[in-house]
Amino acid sequence: MSTALATNPAREDAVLQLDGVRKSYNVGTPVETEVLHGIDLSLSAHEFVALTGPSGSGKSTLLNLIGLLERPSAGRLVIDGHDTAALDDAALTALRGHTIGFVFQYHHLLPAFTALENVLLPSIITHGVATPEAEARAAELLTRVGLGAAMAKRPGELSGGMQQRVAIARALSLRPRLILADEPTGNLDTASADAVFELLRAFNRDHGSACLIVTHDPRLAARCDRIIELVDGRIVGEAERRPNPNTPNTPGSLLTPPTVPH
Repeated sequence: MSTALATNPAREDAVLQLDGVRKSYNVGTPVETEVLHGIDLSLSAHEFVALTGPSGSGKSTLLNLIGLLERPSAGRLVIDGHDTAALDDAALTALRGHTIGFVFQYHHLLPAFTALENVLLPSIITHGVATPEAEARAAELLTRVGLGAAMAKRPGELSGGMQQRVAIARALSLRPRLILADEPTGNLDTASADAVFELLRAFNRDHGSACLIVTHDPRLAARCDRIIELVDGRIVGEAERRPNPNTPNTPGSLLTPPTVPH
């Protein structure tokens, strides 16, 4: 494997592409258990896609693979033009740090750090120091998420919705090409969930990042460009939003094709 981020042919406009991706685990027996069964999936810049499915369907495993926290057992995973099979662990870490922004259900903010310091963490980890440019970027992001007056506050002084907005600002601080959001509104009330969703949507539109959001909320999923349903480790259906020409700012309706056979 190479430590360089070599580029390999993929779909021209794809930020994320999976071809026949499988994942198996050995759970203490000679027989491996396959959790993901031949996943084909692609996301382009500016796309905002919901991943849905029941608990145990493989959503977390799929997100771990896409987030480069685990490797596929088989198949091809390409992120921003880089075939991840050709990269060693150090190169995967570099690609993850420069290309992917994570937003989790639990925000994982450092309690002793201020909101501004938490947003600066990715820059410090990546570059070893918080540059003046990074500080300006962090302050701008916090202002955009409505926390310009709370930069010096620590997580314990912020509400749950405010903490999640800090986490979003942190995820976007390095201008990632791909945003992975794992139940980012799961612990929030409806109003806070809507605000967080719209923040992610706005950054997706403004910066061209592809976004994959795991959600159990059908109301939010229906506002995404596409809905991908995962059941028992297989993509069993996909719905694409049909814009309403009379009301361009509304989600429109969803076109749901027949269940995909496997």
